[in-house]
Amino acid sequence: MDEYLNIDTPENVVFGYEIAGIGSRFLAAMIDTLLILALQVVAFGLLAAVFAAGNLNDTLLELGAAVLVAASSFIAFAFLWGYYIFFEIWWNGQTPGKRVAGLRVIKRDGTPISLTESLIRNLVRIIDFLPAYYGVGVVTMFFDGQSRRLGDMAA
Repeated sequence: MDEYLNIDTPENVVFGYEIAGIGSRFLAAMIDTLLILALQVVAFGLLAAVFAAGNLNDTLLELGAAVLVAASSFIAFAFLWGYYIFFEIWWNGQTPGKRVAGLRVIKRDGTPISLTESLIRNLVRIIDFLPAYYGVGVVTMFFDGQSRRLGDMAA
């Protein structure tokens, strides 16, 4: 497996990047997961407080519980998907976890990823995450010469 990605520029200048290994990616993923969970806890707490503050009769309570479950599911998905997209675009390819680990998401030619590429790679993250905490993604990284996960390949 190559440890460096060499990029040839149109000016005939070659520069390289060290390809991130599983250890640094795992560290970044753990930090990002903890931050996402913290954000979700705050959001769920606010949602529960709003729900609890209402003076609801039995019918509204049943409807409110369904709305609470739907809103919680939306919030969980929005934080899980939106967190990575937001930071990858506005922090030049880095989430807080990637920044701590010294990682950055780039295209194969060394340029920053676009919004569309971030959307694709993070939608495929759901598959990479299976069956348990990036199981498919880690296996894919072992078989790819540049340690890419499915989301990286799709984008």
